[in-house]
Parts: sequence; C-alpha cells; structure tokens
Amino acid sequence: MSEGATLERAPRATPAADLPPTLRRNAPLVPTDTSAGRALAAVIAILTFLAALCAGGAEIVASSAAQWQGSVAQEVTIQVRPGPGRDTDADVATAAALAAATPGVAATRPFSKGESERLLEPWLGSGLDLGDLPVPRLITVRLGSGTPDLGSLRQRLAEALPGVASLDDHALWLSRLSTMANTVVGVGIAVVALVLLATGLAVTFATRGAMAGNREVVEVLHFVGADADFIAREFQRRFFRLGLRGGGIGAAAALGVIGLGGALARLWRAGPAGDEIEALFGGFAIGWRGYASVVLIGVIASVVTAVVSRLTVRRFLD
Repeated sequence: MSEGATLERAPRATPAADLPPTLRRNAPLVPTDTSAGRALAAVIAILTFLAALCAGGAEIVASSAAQWQGSVAQEVTIQVRPGPGRDTDADVATAAALAAATPGVAATRPFSKGESERLLEPWLGSGLDLGDLPVPRLITVRLGSGTPDLGSLRQRLAEALPGVASLDDHALWLSRLSTMANTVVGVGIAVVALVLLATGLAVTFATRGAMAGNREVVEVLHFVGADADFIAREFQRRFFRLGLRGGGIGAAAALGVIGLGGALARLWRAGPAGDEIEALFGGFAIGWRGYASVVLIGVIASVVTAVVSRLTVRRFLD
C-alpha cells in the first residue's frame, strides 16, 4: 500500500440507541411524549376544567333553587290591609284564626305593626316614621305534610274580610324561580357542549398535523399491507391516552376548585356575610350528582378525543 494511500473503512451499523425515537423498532406510530402532544393534553385539560366548572356551577344553582322552592312552597302569606274605621288587629286575629282552622296548616304567625314596617326598610330606609301610612299586616302560614285546601281558605277570607284580606301562595315567585334555575342549567349545558365541540376541533387539527408529520410512515404501512382500520386504531389509541390525561387533570382541578370553594364558604359562614352566602348558594356543595357530572365530563372529553381522531384519520386516508 502506498504511503499516501488512505484506508476506507466500512460504515458501522448504527446502534438502536443512537436512532431517533421515531425510527426505533418499538417506536409508536403516533408518539405522545412530544411538545405537540403535551400542548394538546394541556388544551384538553383547560377545556375540561372550564366545562366541569360550568357543570358544577349549574348543579349548585339547581340544588339551591330546589331548596328555595321547597322553603317557599311550605309557606303562604295572608295580607291584611288597613281600612278606615276598621280594627286592624281584630282583622288580623280573624284571618289568623281562619288559617289555623284550615286542615293541613301547621302554624300561623301574625306580624306585629312594627315588624311589618321593618320589612319596608330595605326599600325605604331606616329611621322613617311610618305610623301614618296604611302599612299592610302580614300573616305567615306554614303548611304541614298534608295538602291544604288553599282555595277554600281564600274563599273564607273573602267572605269574612271582603276587600281586606288576601292570600298569596307564592305561585308567581315559584314560577320565576323555576324559570331562572332552568335557564341557568340550560346555559351551563350549552357551555359544556361548546367546550366539547372546541375540544373536538382541537383534536381534529392535532390529528391532521400528526398525519402530515407521519405521512412517510403511513405510506410504508400501506405498502406492507396495513389497512386503514389498523392505522386509525393506532391514532385512536394514542389520542385517547392524551385525552384521558388532559381530561383527568382538568376534572381533578375542577373538583379541587369546587372543594376549595366549599371550604371557604364554611369559613365565611361564621362571619357577618355567612347568612347571605348560605341563602344564595346553600352549603356550596354539588352533591354526588355534581361530582359524577364532573367525572363524566372528563371521560367524555377522552372519548371525544379518541372518536374524533379516528374519524379524522379515516377521512384523511379515504
């Protein structure tokens, strides 16, 4: 061999450890531990978190409205209006006696003149002299477990105290309260549906990106005989894991926020604003149905991710 000759060595086989992760023997068709996969899982987690919060809030409103309706439905109110030449105290006593004699009535409580006037303070302010005003007197009637005949009570009040006493069964307030609660629940369901739709769109774009990035691998699989169902199942399996991870994180975060809100509500309950908070939101607890809804939303997000990815792959291959 001449002095200036150079020796050419045959290239050595590249060890499997030196290959890129996507070219190794057991590498998945759609790798999930990538920046794009982590970003998609984060998006699914955020959307699931928002949807779960909406579902939890709707459940809190629905349960609080049910408590309000139960409380309001257990009472009716008799209003006794003062009139010239009439003894208002005697009229109140007569109306209370008629209500107490009605079957199904558990208790009656006539309001005094001072108590009736204090009911107007939220609208008129305190410190006003209402002695010369014809402030109506109220009688709260608590209903028992039976079904009282309110129609008969209303008729007897009209006969005994015509134009003076009237019965209010709060049907208008119950109807408005039911409408408000149903509206809030409907808005919550609509928001959850929109969030799941946004999750499907995000998965669609992510699946198209993964298909474009693995076009050569997909073509080789087709060349060696892999059908579209096999490739779609691979994408579905990988994206289901991403959706399960993101949905689990989002649902767990929503449950943590709801639990934190309940703990804060219990702490504030001992303060001055505790009565108002409890009156509006109850115990700030969503119950088993609310927790089941949050978990179900996380599962639905995972299923939507898997189904949308499979449909997108099939449409891309076809």
